[in-house]
Amino acid sequence: MSQLIIAAMISLDGVVQAPGGAEEDSSGGFAHGGWVVPYADETEVMGGVFTHPFELLLGRRTYDIFAAYWPHKTDGGEYQGIADLFNGATKHVATHHPDTLAWQNSRALGPDIAAAVRELKRGDGPDLVTQGSSELVRQLLATDLVDELRLLVYPVLLGRGKRLFDDHTQASGFRLETSNTSSKGVLVTRYIRDGEVRTGSFEPA
Repeated sequence: MSQLIIAAMISLDGVVQAPGGAEEDSSGGFAHGGWVVPYADETEVMGGVFTHPFELLLGRRTYDIFAAYWPHKTDGGEYQGIADLFNGATKHVATHHPDTLAWQNSRALGPDIAAAVRELKRGDGPDLVTQGSSELVRQLLATDLVDELRLLVYPVLLGRGKRLFDDHTQASGFRLETSNTSSKGVLVTRYIRDGEVRTGSFEPA
């Protein structure tokens, strides 16, 4: 079975909106686009999630942003390796307009997102990895389909913006598998699904 991995850049207060650029997503009046850029260093991209075979799972907004950029990244520069990986990978997209998916190797998910992802996970393909796509990610977190969280936690409070977790997130236990800190204070973590939420009490028996 394939694993579903949520890979996200997240602020201390849970915001994931527009990490990479000022014009990436200013919806809702978000004024801090590009907030990860001052913390860029040589840390392995997204905690190494792209060092193994993967397919991308994307919401439509993120898909359009990526499709406008990565296919045209041909200068051989710093991010050419990621461009080659993204261009070659299969992209599964949550969209109401499947006929407009022009980026190579793009496929539309069915109208029932949870059912479509569940079917992909039952296959023998590579792991499914999300990027951006906060609305889609929140749907996935609400359906008990997430196997792993790769979170890059940045030392910044943004106050407002789209958040990774909301009140519909499925209660789940996770185990911290690895963590390290970049030279600029970014906490790079890998959490593995570990059963249900366990509870207890500090009250005397």
